[in-house]
Amino acid sequence: MAGILQYGTYSFLDVQITFTGPGGSFDVAAGGLSEEGISYSMTGPKDVMTIGASGNGMHTLIGASAARSEISFLKTAPANGVLNYLYNYQSASSAYWGKNQITITNPASGDSVTLLGGAFEKHADNAYKTQGNILVWPFLFITRADVLGNGGSPRSLIVTPVTA
Repeated sequence: MAGILQYGTYSFLDVQITFTGPGGSFDVAAGGLSEEGISYSMTGPKDVMTIGASGNGMHTLIGASAARSEISFLKTAPANGVLNYLYNYQSASSAYWGKNQITITNPASGDSVTLLGGAFEKHADNAYKTQGNILVWPFLFITRADVLGNGGSPRSLIVTPVTA
C-alpha cells in the first residue's frame, strides 16, 4: 500500500513579525533581518520525571510557558537603531520594562506565535571589523502561545481524541 504523498513549501516572504512595546512598534520582517532571522525557545522543561528508590516514578507538569527569543539583524539594518532606542527608553524606568510583545504569523502555513511580557535580556553585542557583522537582540518573555499550522498541505493528519 502506497503512503500519502506529503509536501509543503516554506518561504520567509510569507512570515509577518511585529514588535510592540513601550516607546513604539515596528515591522521586524521589514527591518533588515539577517539569515538567522528570529527564533524562540522555552526557557525550561515542561516536565520533570522523578524516579523513586523502588523504581516507581512520577511526572510533574510544569505550568510555566516562559520563552527566550533572539532576533538577528544585519549591522546596517535600520531596526538596530529602533531597538537601541527602545532599549534605552524602556530601561529608563520599571514602568516601561517587561511589556514587549512579539507576534509572528505565517498565513501560508497557518503558524501563529505570540510572545508576551518581554524584556530585553541585554543590549545586542557589537563589533567593528573588516566584515560587517550580525547584531543579535535577546529577549525574555513571561509567556508564549504558539500554533503551528499544517505547512500548507491540503491533507492534514487526523487526530482521534482518546477519552480517559
